[in-house]
Amino acid sequence: MRRFTLADGTGVSALCLGAMLFGTRTDEKTAFALLDRFVEAGGTLIDTADNYAFWEKGGAGGESETVLGRWLADRGTRDQVVISTKVGAQPTVPGTSWQESGEGLSPAAIRSAIEGSLRRLGTDHVDVYWAHVEDRTVPLEETVDAFASLVEEGKVGVLGASNHALWKVERARSMGRDQGRAAYTCLQLRHSYLRPRLDAADPDFHLFGNVDAETLDYVRSEPDMSLWAYSPLLSGTYTRPDRPLHPSYDHPGTPARLAALQEVANKTGATVNQVVLAWLMGGDPPIIPVIGVSSVEQLDDALAAADLELDEDLRHRLDDADGFDR
Repeated sequence: MRRFTLADGTGVSALCLGAMLFGTRTDEKTAFALLDRFVEAGGTLIDTADNYAFWEKGGAGGESETVLGRWLADRGTRDQVVISTKVGAQPTVPGTSWQESGEGLSPAAIRSAIEGSLRRLGTDHVDVYWAHVEDRTVPLEETVDAFASLVEEGKVGVLGASNHALWKVERARSMGRDQGRAAYTCLQLRHSYLRPRLDAADPDFHLFGNVDAETLDYVRSEPDMSLWAYSPLLSGTYTRPDRPLHPSYDHPGTPARLAALQEVANKTGATVNQVVLAWLMGGDPPIIPVIGVSSVEQLDDALAAADLELDEDLRHRLDDADGFDR
């Protein structure tokens, strides 16, 4: 499996296994099988969050970390994997959304959340720790200080920001650099081969949750920054007729890009999903896809993408399909 190096020198698999639904929609037996297969195939990077998955039936948040912690303990694999988790979007009032009562990013919330995550995961540190969503009720200086302190204490390896406005990320990074302290070196946003209209409002999408041309340009210009893409396969939309594209993808560029995607899949003998993932991993900048799967068969399909190389002509066909190369 191809590899990627984080800002602190940690080598990780270029594919990340998303554990969001472990312990809720994905039962523990299935989750263990997925984790076992991922590691067996050379995967090392696993992504979760303290609020996964409070919105699912029977979920209250923390289920994913708990199942992952049980697997780490049962298999003795802590030293073989890189654990990524998040803080900020766990509701503090049962039955409410993260927008209504999310824990936020105050120093107290961050401190409480990391202790809870470490307890559920059964470890003394997490390798990547994310600000899951913005919290503009807290001075940015306080959030930056709280995260940097966790790195200095050895509880956290590197820091990331998910679903944040880019200017906010850069301001936080500047604060950290000015103080000679740890700052964000990872971005996690929604991204795939198809491009949504960013002016199309969708309550299910985060306001600052999509990759755009500015995001890609920023990551290219910052050597220590890595970009992670969640929902890279659009929840099965590429291959499942029962999951139509969201209206934000209803624009002239979509049919052209779908045609190019199918053409490249036919030429390589790969699946459409594999082409999407290979395009992300092999691009400029290279992007780490966070894949969510519910069966070993789905996982094996995604894992094969890590060995799929798209030559210059194939990449050009994909990049220029809609006449707008970014």
